[in-house]
Amino acid sequence: MKQETTTDKKPQKFTGVFIISLFLTACVGAWGLIDSDSMTGAFGGFTSYMLKNLSWYWLLITTGLLILICYMAFGPYAHIRLGKDDERPEFSTLSWLSMLFASGMGAGLLFWGVAEPISHFQNPPGMAGGTAQAAREAFVITNLHWGFHAWAIYGMCALVIAYFSFRRGMAATISAPITVLFSSKAGKSFCTAADVLGVLAVVFGLAGSLTMGIFQISGGLNTVFDLRPSTALSLMIMAALFVSYMVSASTGLGKGIKILSQLNMLLAITLLAIVIIFGPTVFIMETFVNSIGEYVTRLPEMSFKLFPFEGLSGWMSGWTLTYLIWWLAWGPFVGVFIARISRGRTIREFCLGVVLVPTLFSILWFSAFGGSAIYMEMFGGGGISEAVSADVTSALFQFLDNFPVGHLLGVLACVLIFIFLVTSADSGTFVLSMLTMDGNLNPALSHKLIWGVLIAAITTATVLSGSVPVAMAMAIVGALPFSVFLLLQIVGFLREIRKELREPASENAIVPTTSKEG
Repeated sequence: MKQETTTDKKPQKFTGVFIISLFLTACVGAWGLIDSDSMTGAFGGFTSYMLKNLSWYWLLITTGLLILICYMAFGPYAHIRLGKDDERPEFSTLSWLSMLFASGMGAGLLFWGVAEPISHFQNPPGMAGGTAQAAREAFVITNLHWGFHAWAIYGMCALVIAYFSFRRGMAATISAPITVLFSSKAGKSFCTAADVLGVLAVVFGLAGSLTMGIFQISGGLNTVFDLRPSTALSLMIMAALFVSYMVSASTGLGKGIKILSQLNMLLAITLLAIVIIFGPTVFIMETFVNSIGEYVTRLPEMSFKLFPFEGLSGWMSGWTLTYLIWWLAWGPFVGVFIARISRGRTIREFCLGVVLVPTLFSILWFSAFGGSAIYMEMFGGGGISEAVSADVTSALFQFLDNFPVGHLLGVLACVLIFIFLVTSADSGTFVLSMLTMDGNLNPALSHKLIWGVLIAAITTATVLSGSVPVAMAMAIVGALPFSVFLLLQIVGFLREIRKELREPASENAIVPTTSKEG
């Protein structure tokens, strides 16, 4: 069933949010292209401040979101459907999971699948590296960074928008859940600011993440085809990426993004299966089961753990806090996109699908890639730690060289990373167009093309920096302002959803119209 609410019928116009966001984004893009050093220095300085002075805030807010989404999954609101009471999901479960996973962190798993467990194995916080205890700790830390916290952030960002859009019939925008808290003219201006900052957070987060993916493809081409990494090579990859995602963006949500996401998952599962079958299979599966147990057991402790007494604030800032802020910065992008594809699902089904399933897949992924790498270090010929230390962008490809037909696996990994990036960029242009068209669920192609060009410009500016830390700083700079708006969204959401328990369902469930999906 392909459906849309009445919000889809709004004219394809240039809104105030679109004009303001476009101007600010163009200014940042021009700044980066003219003086990339100045731009990256500014973003890096702001990010350093957030990491150094607000560590307690980031841990509290992200752990709070995890607690809240567990309550939504198993509390009194779990039965509520994101849409009309008798409405059913717009996309199949497989397509839904593929799209949300590809938009959320698909390329990141390839980037860090080997590098992060090995990094923590070498240098775990507060203990000696290279030991069995360090190996156990490496997976607990990695799963903390990529597990329940990350997907709970995405889940709550998406849930509030999906509820107001499909259950209450409001626009699919950052400000929609906040409008119920304000009625004055000043409140309207505040909501406009929320939408603008949401757009900027999406643009910066996407540009930073695309840059890291481009660097990894460059490292892979060096390993597989002996093409020396250079700015020129990175720009050529960017050009190919730009053409690909612009073509995909022109085909619509039900074609381009859906087909690419399913192809992503097929290739990712194929690569995962090869690593499990031809790697240390028993060790991988034991690591997977052990990782689940230790992660779940230590989750309450790790969810509130800082290092004020051990002098490890630098490690905490460089790893855990960076990840948590990163996921928050990606919240507007992934949240709006997941909301858009989640119509017709119950809150319980939504929460379990968005949080539990991707977390289990991530644990299996790191057990396979990181587990095999640590096995090579502890019981094999080693060499992976040195590869990670030398160049994190090419660590995956050095690792794959240890498998049969390693060259072909490297080519497959390059293709998979590229398709993940295309999917992310396509999803990003879709979300940006939605946010700047009053939440239109099927935005105009002209808007998607405009945002596609601007994303390419800012990504190019970030590529010119040539630095992974700069790309990460770019990706997380929008987290602080967005976190404030997210808290307000949740207040509005909780206030409205309480009415579900005392009002007839027919008063809360909208009656959507049907139309052909764009």
